[in-house]
Amino acid sequence: MTWKRAILAFIMIFILTAATNFLIHAILLQGVYRQSAGLMRSDADGQAHAPFLLVGFFFFAVAFVWLFPRSSAGSAWMMQGLGYGIAVWFIATVSRYFIYYAIQPWPFSTVLLQLAYELVAALLMGEALAFVASR
Repeated sequence: MTWKRAILAFIMIFILTAATNFLIHAILLQGVYRQSAGLMRSDADGQAHAPFLLVGFFFFAVAFVWLFPRSSAGSAWMMQGLGYGIAVWFIATVSRYFIYYAIQPWPFSTVLLQLAYELVAALLMGEALAFVASR
């Protein structure tokens, strides 16, 4: 992947990461999270810490794009994207939410919803990255 494509891919993954996280956690799971409000920051405190989300999205996007060329070879871009999305989902999401579940008293049903929604997001990002990288 050329530097131009890598920068384009980074911007795309950063935006997709921010958008899918907002959709999943601020919209789709908002009601579920309100049931466990004691585990979450208050709305005001969450807003005060929002810049840290952008920092996290930045580093995720850098790593997501940086690792892709090292992991994908040989198959069609669509299969590369699916495989990569699943691999990153296991590393970045499944491991994280099971650790959270062990540390914090989240309902297991919430963890399953988080995992399911984040799998869709990871597959979307993997496909988008593979498409950009294949052009």
